[in-house]
Amino acid sequence: MSDPRQPRGATLTKDAVPGADPSLAEQARRGPSKFWLAMPAGVALVILLGAIGVRSDAQVAMLILVVIVSLVFDYTNGFHDAANAIATSVSTRALTPRAALLMAAVMNMVGALLGTEVAKTISEVIEPPGGLHGLTVVAAGVLGAITWNLITWFFGLPSSSSHALIGGVVGAGLASASLVHWSKVVDKVAIPMVISPIVGFVLAYLVMLAILWIFRRSHPGKVGRRFRIAQTLSAASMALGHGLQDAQKTMGIIVLALVTTGHSDGEGVPLWVILSCAGALSLGTYAGGWRIMRTLGRKVIELDPPKGFAAEATASVVLYAAAYIWHAPISTTHTITSAIMGVGATKRLSAVRWGVAGNIVVAWVLTMPAAALVAAVVYWLVHLFGA
Repeated sequence: MSDPRQPRGATLTKDAVPGADPSLAEQARRGPSKFWLAMPAGVALVILLGAIGVRSDAQVAMLILVVIVSLVFDYTNGFHDAANAIATSVSTRALTPRAALLMAAVMNMVGALLGTEVAKTISEVIEPPGGLHGLTVVAAGVLGAITWNLITWFFGLPSSSSHALIGGVVGAGLASASLVHWSKVVDKVAIPMVISPIVGFVLAYLVMLAILWIFRRSHPGKVGRRFRIAQTLSAASMALGHGLQDAQKTMGIIVLALVTTGHSDGEGVPLWVILSCAGALSLGTYAGGWRIMRTLGRKVIELDPPKGFAAEATASVVLYAAAYIWHAPISTTHTITSAIMGVGATKRLSAVRWGVAGNIVVAWVLTMPAAALVAAVVYWLVHLFGA
């Protein structure tokens, strides 16, 4: 029998009842195999189109191709990172999966319209050559990020789309002998990449301790109901932070392509770029990241509403601070996962499933070099056949 209190929509349990809604794991297994087969075909097609564009000296066509590929990355970023904003709310039953995804999609759209400073940081990571050669470099970087996103999504590992994108751009830049601004990579990417998970873990731990102290004499049932309501707000805040951070990264790539071809001076982000990136991220979010949602929501630590609220609220603060104060493109995935581990550690260290957490860390470490390697291979292929 299924739990009568379980919300309609996808569930987080493994039990299957004939005629019942499918579990998140079952939904994740419907379709990824076809998508997995289509991925290399799609990458090969883009490489072929890029080679044809280079051979025919079709700069405008190549620019359009780069914009499309960038928006595809934004879409994959949406469904890859959708779980980051809503996994905790779904796992604690504060929201149904369908309602949570819709809320995340809307808030991602709003967040994407609230700033462009992170986009400017991304567009200044490398200085590619002008014209078609530069477009090839940018396209190769984005393809490297897309490929790594799909690989980690298929295996259910919440790696960082942000660092996949930056790793891809740097890898393509190195392969093409473009100028890489290592000081910006270190100051705005590498250092925040290390610091943000640590800050997320410590702050979430402290916030959870404060919640436990404040409500130590309250009835657990009443506290749980109140925090389920509060989690709706914290999940919305988390989704807003995701849109604020991740949509801007794609904006930065498109601006880089526009600068390369002389269509922009790089000082601002055109309105059509902002709206298109916001829309692509929002649509990708609603497509959903069921598989990764299950990893974050239950496999790392069993969550209750107070823990879910503490993790989301902490991660939101870190995302906002990074975007508005330091203009740093930090990882939404790193931030929320470390916050979940932080609130879990308040119970006892053994409550956190460190084996799963270790697998996630391995994916984090591999993300930038793996995306860089794929991007370099894509660049060499396009350059080889298009020369």
